[in-house]
Amino acid sequence: MTVFGAAGSLWLRQRSSKSFYHPEVSVRCKQGVAFHKVTMLNSVGLNLVVLLSAMRAATVERVEYDYYKYHPMPEITNWMNQTAKDHPDLVTIVDYGKTYEKRTISLLKIGLNTGKKKKAIWMDCGIHAREWIAPAFCQYFVRQILQTYKTDPKMEEMMKNMDFYVTPVLNMDGYIYTWKDNTTRLWRKNRSPGPSDCYGTDLNRNFDANWGTIGVSSNCCSNFYGGREPVSEPEAQAVTYFVGSRKEDFLCFLTIHSYSQMLLIPFGHPNFTADNYEELMDVGLAAADAIRGIHGKNYTVGTSAKVLYPKSGSSTDWARLQGIPFTYTFELRDNGTFGFQLPEDQIQPTCEEAYSGALHIITYAHDKTFNGAVAPTAAALWTMLLGVGFTNTTLM
Repeated sequence: MTVFGAAGSLWLRQRSSKSFYHPEVSVRCKQGVAFHKVTMLNSVGLNLVVLLSAMRAATVERVEYDYYKYHPMPEITNWMNQTAKDHPDLVTIVDYGKTYEKRTISLLKIGLNTGKKKKAIWMDCGIHAREWIAPAFCQYFVRQILQTYKTDPKMEEMMKNMDFYVTPVLNMDGYIYTWKDNTTRLWRKNRSPGPSDCYGTDLNRNFDANWGTIGVSSNCCSNFYGGREPVSEPEAQAVTYFVGSRKEDFLCFLTIHSYSQMLLIPFGHPNFTADNYEELMDVGLAAADAIRGIHGKNYTVGTSAKVLYPKSGSSTDWARLQGIPFTYTFELRDNGTFGFQLPEDQIQPTCEEAYSGALHIITYAHDKTFNGAVAPTAAALWTMLLGVGFTNTTLM
């Protein structure tokens, strides 16, 4: 028996010179010009059925990536590669560092190549390993801006003026470790060894911003261990170098966490206040309004010292000290019912509302830079209208 194609169909030819056409799970026997439907009985035919079904399933899986489930790191890496492949005019993958365990830290750079120097937006997810909803949001955010760009002139304008730099999982070693088994699911830190038998540094206490002064531990076994010195960890070094070497380009620095439903602004140390504190609060409150307009969830806005707890060494505090004007920490759902183990059925509403809030901040920063002064409520109106649109849209 031999196999060959004919006009897009699959044919099986036996030595008896009879030919069999295979569309699904049955075949048609060809003798002269007569066709008769027969049952597939031979093992070769059955194997072909299985093969075709597997190919079809693989195709569906690739096209219909599930944004409403948690994905292990290999699947996220494959998604990044496929996204760049599907959007070669908009998306490139940039490698910008190594983790302690020598994994490559990569981001998606998204924007139109105008041949000119552009402003930029930074977003990272998964700096704390156990906060799985954060990488899920980064994936959703990328998907959404790529879809919106096709139909919305405002997004197209922003793609021309700015590049989006999105790191889906910054703490890759820790994130992979949380997928090991139930005993590691709530791991927070990276995986570098400490000075004793304990592992891991809290990457969000390792940045050079009032490092080691408050809300941090010198005990390497603590979840809040800040490291041996500022920027001792390779993951923090990667962000510090990449963002710091082009800090004048960035308008926003957004880092995504969970949980507690908050938008946190600099500074985490109670003795310091950002010079644009009022504007950060106004924009943050308008973003919280946009979030509330999607599914009714309330997000608290303020400095970490006032609404959560004091801390030092955070990435957003460092970014604000670098002169990046709009720096926010998103603490996504929920308020503690499920905590870091947010059920998958809450991924979609969480991402939809957080997208609306992030988009408001980004739009405000863009319009202030390229269109002059802009009222926070005006930007909120556009993001809320867009939010209503995407909540009624079925994702592919």
